[in-house]
Amino acid sequence: MRLQNKITLITGSGSGIGRSSALLFAREGATVIVNDLHEDKGQETVEDIQAAGGQAIFVQANVTSPESVQAMVDTVIGRYGRIDVLFNNAGVSGVGAIHEVEPEAWDRVISVNIRGVYLPCKFVLPYMMERREGSIINMSSCIAEIGLARRASYSASKGAVLALTKSMQVDYASYNIRVNALLPGTIFTPFVEDYLKKSYDNPEEAIESIKKRQLSGELGRPEDVANAALFLASDESRFMMGSPLYIDGGATFGKNA
Repeated sequence: MRLQNKITLITGSGSGIGRSSALLFAREGATVIVNDLHEDKGQETVEDIQAAGGQAIFVQANVTSPESVQAMVDTVIGRYGRIDVLFNNAGVSGVGAIHEVEPEAWDRVISVNIRGVYLPCKFVLPYMMERREGSIINMSSCIAEIGLARRASYSASKGAVLALTKSMQVDYASYNIRVNALLPGTIFTPFVEDYLKKSYDNPEEAIESIKKRQLSGELGRPEDVANAALFLASDESRFMMGSPLYIDGGATFGKNA
């Protein structure tokens, strides 16, 4: 029970990595606030947690809207009085080189992936500062460290999240608040599966090509990232501050012959 009695807020936890993290956090004793833009998906996560004997509620919010995020945080504070762990997991992907990306598509990726980290932090941090404790986990990506073809908007957003994480840690270390980042490689989530089906004539061939980018020779699972998030959320990572944690199957620092 590594998160016993902790109040944890996970954005974008209706599916994929967020959902796996919510289920794991609950099994480890946390009360999980499940957030998602889609109520049906969020409620499914809550129902699965409660069916397993865990504690969870769903709060719908759009992480790009200040009013929506503030209302979500107010709801959580009104019910529980605190937020011990904030996991900024919500995000979207973007495909295309700079000259291929339309301004509207660029703005959407930047808004969800950066503004969607900024706003929850903005409204949660004052409560963490008042209690002088907390753990914030920001979802970056190994693409923040490496070049990858036709991922301009996505790489820009995830690089910004990593830089923001480091800057935040300097600002809030004196309040005993830890801020760390997760840097996954390609994780086989429903979102990625759907993207491959829509973007490639032969999705299976695309998967095999992606596997070769990672020394592991396979795609990661949502549970792989959830386990890393659990570590950062728990007191076991108390000496990690402003750190990038790689869960990428060797994509960042390795290269297949």
